Parts: sequence; structure tokens; C-alpha cells
Amino acid sequence: MSEQLRVNSEYAEKLVTILELRDEPVAVKLIKEGEAFPQIQASQGEHISHCQAVFRAVKGESFCLTTEMENCHVGTSVLGMTGTPDKVATGEFHAGIGIHDSVDAAGMMISQRIVVPYETIGEVVCPLKDADFVPDVVIIMDLPERVYWIVALMSAENGGRATFSTAPFQCACEDITAIPIVTGSPNISLGCFGCRKRTDMSKDEVACGIPYVLMPSYMSRLEKYKTGVMTKARRD
Repeated sequence: MSEQLRVNSEYAEKLVTILELRDEPVAVKLIKEGEAFPQIQASQGEHISHCQAVFRAVKGESFCLTTEMENCHVGTSVLGMTGTPDKVATGEFHAGIGIHDSVDAAGMMISQRIVVPYETIGEVVCPLKDADFVPDVVIIMDLPERVYWIVALMSAENGGRATFSTAPFQCACEDITAIPIVTGSPNISLGCFGCRKRTDMSKDEVACGIPYVLMPSYMSRLEKYKTGVMTKARRD
């Protein structure tokens, strides 16, 4: 076992046991032009969306996806793989779904997206415990009580209040992947129309993306929480 795989396996075990997660934490790595894809045991030949890959990875599957294998251009456009399709950029596509009152309102939502600021050629999505590489983001999905502890970790060093960004669309691709990469801070999402239509996201779940660079300090604090503040809070 490589050192990177050992570290990621330990991180995954701590997240699952301390937070009492129902599913596996997920590692996501975007692949830049000229960068090699990590060697992992992955599903082959499927055309799926980023959100479908993430929600299947929490159950143990692994994916090595080139841009051509991604079947949602709304997602690929926020992850740096493709440009934004015209009907998405104008708001026409999302207005047609029925959430927004107008094309302009849907277009405003898209215009305010936070997108990955570099070009990518694909991604690797797999359980964190199986990630023999340095991810960009670690994703967890579970009950609000369990994801709450990420808010505590965000405040531990410098105090203050946590703020999150979300919208009716693009939970997995924007909220919990692109935003943590761009801001360097965790982001929490209530889910989105696409996730709830195309994946098995549970009614009681919220999702959270954590920049991988924060994992060492967060894991150290979680160990302290386990025998400290978590023993004082009700955790039914």
C-alpha cells in the first residue's frame, strides 16, 4: 500500500467512524491538460454525469471519466471540461424545467455560477479509502447532524460564521466540487433538482465538499471532538 493510499484510507475511516457516516466519503480529482489519470480500478465505458458518479461512489464504485464520457454539459461546463451551451447560458434550458419564473431569472442563476478557473480533460471519482492520489475535494453526504460538524471545524481556528452558496441546480458539480476548489473552503448543499432526479440522493441528506488541503487539520480536530465536545451533544 502506498503512503498516499494509507493516508486516505485513514482519513476515510475517521470520517466514517467519528461522524457515524452511513456511506463512504468520496474523493474527486479533476485532471488538467497534460496530466495523467491516476491508475485505479474503475468502471469502464459508461457515459454518466458527475453527480451520478459521486452518488455511486458513496456506495463503493470508482470512475475514471474523460470529458467524452460525461453526459451532462451543465456539469462539465462548471468543471472546466467544456464551454457552457448557449441554451444553458441564456437560461432557456433551466427555465424550461419549471422552477424559475422566466428565462432571465434562470439565466441570472447561471451567470452567477462559480466555475473551475482552468481547463480540465476529465476526472476521477472514487471512495476516499481507495484513492491512491491527492484529491481536489472530499465529499460527504449524510444527515444534517453529521454534516454539522464540518461547520464546527470551519470555525475552530479563527471563529466567525460559516457561509454557504447553493442554488436549485448543480449540487454535485458546482456546490460541492467547484466551489470548494475555487474558494478553498468547505461548502454545504441541500441537493438540487438534477441530483434528486438522476441519483438516489435521500430525502434526509445534505452534501458537503471539503478541500483536500484542509483534511490534515480537520482530522486532528475531529479526533479531539470524538472524546470531547461530541460526548456532550445528543447524537441519536
